Amino acid sequence: MASNQDKHSVSRRTALTGAAVLASGALAAQTARAEAPATPASASLEAADFWAEKTRAGKTIRLALYRKRLAGSFGRPVLFLVHGSSVSAKPSYDLSVPGHGDYSTMDAFARAGFDVWTMDHENYGRSDRTDSNSDIASGVEDLKAAMPVITKETGQTRIHMLGQSSGALRAGAFAAAQPESVGRLVLEAMTYTGKGSPTLAKRGEQLEFYRTHNVRPRGRDMLASILTRDKPGTSDPAVGEALADAEMVYGNQIPTGTYLDMTANLPIVDPTKIQSPVLLIRGEHDGIATIDDLIDFFKLLPSGDRQFVIVPGAAHAIGFSLNRAEYWHAIEAFLTMPKRLDT
Repeated sequence: MASNQDKHSVSRRTALTGAAVLASGALAAQTARAEAPATPASASLEAADFWAEKTRAGKTIRLALYRKRLAGSFGRPVLFLVHGSSVSAKPSYDLSVPGHGDYSTMDAFARAGFDVWTMDHENYGRSDRTDSNSDIASGVEDLKAAMPVITKETGQTRIHMLGQSSGALRAGAFAAAQPESVGRLVLEAMTYTGKGSPTLAKRGEQLEFYRTHNVRPRGRDMLASILTRDKPGTSDPAVGEALADAEMVYGNQIPTGTYLDMTANLPIVDPTKIQSPVLLIRGEHDGIATIDDLIDFFKLLPSGDRQFVIVPGAAHAIGFSLNRAEYWHAIEAFLTMPKRLDT
């Protein structure tokens, strides 16, 4: 007779297998979405830039906001995209790779009918440079500062949110702190305690540097390595080059705060405090977290409306992978879930 521990192990394996089947089976049929989204490619998109402001120690800090939507559309659900540690907002979510397919997550979801927003966190992209290390707590304050701008422009006080890597920590911490503002929450390439993560173990070798420096160097090779460090061959090399071209215009240094948090201060996000429906989504090959670590997070989420999806053949940066269409499909399916009838 199987012990309770054995039964738990079996149920865990069954759940993971189901998630992988979902990603590799039903989603595989949607692979063409990267080139042919549901809304015709000829549909016109309109873009606009905004500024949010936050105050720290009596100083006003300006934060760059970016918006894309179908031209002339109003009242669409808002999807806010939160970037990670090493790449600012536009290169993360609105990257152009001419001749190599569609890599703009903003375009994909604008064509799917969302009012899509993203922002450069403090010390990233076009946002103000300060002496802060731009840690997760600072990122949460950035998101709080963005909300009045979004509400003014869209009339909406509750938005969907997607965060990638340390952006998932920012988004999760924001959802825990301000639950009334977040509808459905997507946590991509998330880490929880960091236990067993080869990426964080390697990063931890520089912990003393992160403690004593507010910025770290980064160059083209480092940016391109984000796409290859876990599993070469999961992305087009041209994407790494385009990413470096788009990001290096903002300089060769980037804040250390999120790296310090992820190597010394985990867990950052308490799953029991997240009230939103949650999608945990990760690539098959992602060293930022083990599956067991994420399952421990998943089990503690209070909402029964939750999913765990593994995208096959993808690594850490799923939106830049060859299989990004499956990633977009899984997120869109989660965000457009029919309303529950039992509540």
